[in-house]
Amino acid sequence: MPDADRPPPRIALWSGPRTLSTALMRSWGSRADTVVADEPLYAHYLDATGRAHPGRDEIIAHYETDWRAVVDRLTGPIPDGASIYYQKHMTHHLLPDMGTDWVLALRNAFLIREPRAMLRSLAEVLPAPTLSDTGLPQQWALFQMLHRERGTPPPVVRARDVLEAPRAVLGALCDALGVPFRDAMLSWESGPRETDGIWAEHWYDSVYDSTGFRPYRPKDTPLPARLAPLHETCRPLYEKLHSHRLSSHSTDAS
Repeated sequence: MPDADRPPPRIALWSGPRTLSTALMRSWGSRADTVVADEPLYAHYLDATGRAHPGRDEIIAHYETDWRAVVDRLTGPIPDGASIYYQKHMTHHLLPDMGTDWVLALRNAFLIREPRAMLRSLAEVLPAPTLSDTGLPQQWALFQMLHRERGTPPPVVRARDVLEAPRAVLGALCDALGVPFRDAMLSWESGPRETDGIWAEHWYDSVYDSTGFRPYRPKDTPLPARLAPLHETCRPLYEKLHSHRLSSHSTDAS
């Protein structure tokens, strides 16, 4: 789609948890032309579903729980004089009653991580995750809607690819989203940011210690047996999204 026909550069990256999404928010937040939003629909999700996440009551008290008000902000003017509004979204926060038409006002991309690694990490914070908690069914449904409405598939990046070749993969993502790549996206100062959600203390330890994308290193920690059935359900959804990923430098399916 030519830039003249595209929505303004309000970029929504849709992922599930434990997928490198916070590091990518750091990456975009390091650009001088970009302002970021950290999971702006989280409070609505917790309030509407009653899910028992770490810091739940504090999050609901601190942030807007009316999804319509949040969407008005996400699709409205780009804040703080920036030219790019980068939004880190969890697809499981996109509840059925919200619809998806408003997402068409954004430039959308998807981030995926191999389900075995994602589930191992997720279970450290949510000991009994469900399929919905992974965000994969919601990701695939949203991907299909955007593909149907736009006529072309939205860009998909794999976390492993970003770690293996950050400059190349982020350059391809920027190109797909119609914005220029900036070298500033490759590094950042360690520690917290004012733009981090107050849930950061429960989820962001590794990002606080980072100053850039760490090299990919596979882990041999086995998946807990209790999560094996969930992994089998996640895998086909992941593979559908994986087949559309931007990077092709790695030929394996993991």
